[in-house]
Amino acid sequence: MKKLIVFILIFAFSFLGFSNTSGAAARQLIIINKANNQLAYYENDKLVRVFIVATGKKASYTPEGKFKVVTKIVNRPYYKGNIRGGDPKNPLGKRWLGINARNTPGNTYAIHGNNDSTTIGKYISAGCIRMYNNDVQWLYDRVRMNTVVLIASSNKSFANIAATNGFKVSGSGSLPVNTNATLKKGSSGPQVIELQKRLTKLGYSTKGVDGSFGKNTETAVKKFQKSKKLTSDGIVGPKTKKALGLK
Repeated sequence: MKKLIVFILIFAFSFLGFSNTSGAAARQLIIINKANNQLAYYENDKLVRVFIVATGKKASYTPEGKFKVVTKIVNRPYYKGNIRGGDPKNPLGKRWLGINARNTPGNTYAIHGNNDSTTIGKYISAGCIRMYNNDVQWLYDRVRMNTVVLIASSNKSFANIAATNGFKVSGSGSLPVNTNATLKKGSSGPQVIELQKRLTKLGYSTKGVDGSFGKNTETAVKKFQKSKKLTSDGIVGPKTKKALGLK
């Protein structure tokens, strides 16, 4: 009888151990590439989804490195503007995933939503990573505390960025970029960065490479267009792109 009880107990504990293993929480990883303003989410080292995001107005604003999610807040108030959480005017959107960048406790830098969807994809924030509200809600519902967040500015793939930081992931993917888009004053993003780099290399200074098409970039474009006997309107369309060697 005693042997039977011992056998039953051993079997029960073995079963419980197996259940706990099979129900173990998935490994999670977030990678943000400022070079193309995209965010990749991984579970168990496999790519699940890629999102378009907005990052710092200047390259230095959004910190780069290896961080962790240390706070999770639903409808965080915008204290600086005295705007309550959940208010349609709240620039922090509906969800806040705070990270411990630059030795902060998750109250300064975050992946969060935004009340202006037209800013997503641009270099426009004070340092945080902005997402569409629906996207950040999807991410918030899955991401656990202490999830690793890698932030880089690289022309490499997500997998290569992960490998550089000691992670091995699978699955390749990125969001398509509209290479046929016309660039003009007010435009922003990776294509503007390439434009500014090319102009600067050719001797037409844009007074910085920040991904924001402002007055200085427009002036540089006009000078380049004039030198190539193109319409000097400061708008980078197909002909100007071809002359610059841009795709």
